[in-house]
Amino acid sequence: MPSINLLPWRQALRQRRRKEFLIGIGAAVALAVVVALLAHLTVSSMIDAQKRRNDLLKAEISELDKAIEQILALEEQKSRMIARMQVIDTLQSSRPEIVKLFDQIVATLPEGVYLTSVKQSGRKIEFNGVAQSSTRVSAFMRNIDASEALSAPELKVIQTGRDAGPGAQFTLFAQQRATAQDEAAAAPAPAKRNARVSEARP
Repeated sequence: MPSINLLPWRQALRQRRRKEFLIGIGAAVALAVVVALLAHLTVSSMIDAQKRRNDLLKAEISELDKAIEQILALEEQKSRMIARMQVIDTLQSSRPEIVKLFDQIVATLPEGVYLTSVKQSGRKIEFNGVAQSSTRVSAFMRNIDASEALSAPELKVIQTGRDAGPGAQFTLFAQQRATAQDEAAAAPAPAKRNARVSEARP
């Protein structure tokens, strides 16, 4: 009976399987490298896109900061202009009041009384002057008390004799009366009436 040697065939099969196995491992490694490379590229692309977005946001924030600074500067300029307009309005509204005040001061001066200076601080007015006698000063105080624009005369200093020169030197304080506009501004706002009708108690 003839003999058949199967060893070369098995060895060839084993080598072929080993070759296929190595090829499979190589293909798997190559695929893993490709996947890793694609993942790296994808992540890098996402990082670059996020950086571009951040740069865009920073640029927009910088523009907004500049716009806010300009708005604040305009608001400050507007506040200064409003303050100036209020001062101008106050001066214009107080112009007739000042004229009336000087008219009242002239009207309250009796004969023999001369003013050397007039100072005003708020509603308080300081008169410095010379009178022929203390009775003239008393008459000046009575005229102030009866005036429409002045009130509350208060004599602080009066000097008579040789040191004061001829007549009597005096310092007198008075208060400017509040005008109708001042009283209206100082008056509290009327309370709002309740629109609800309370139920009658039994």
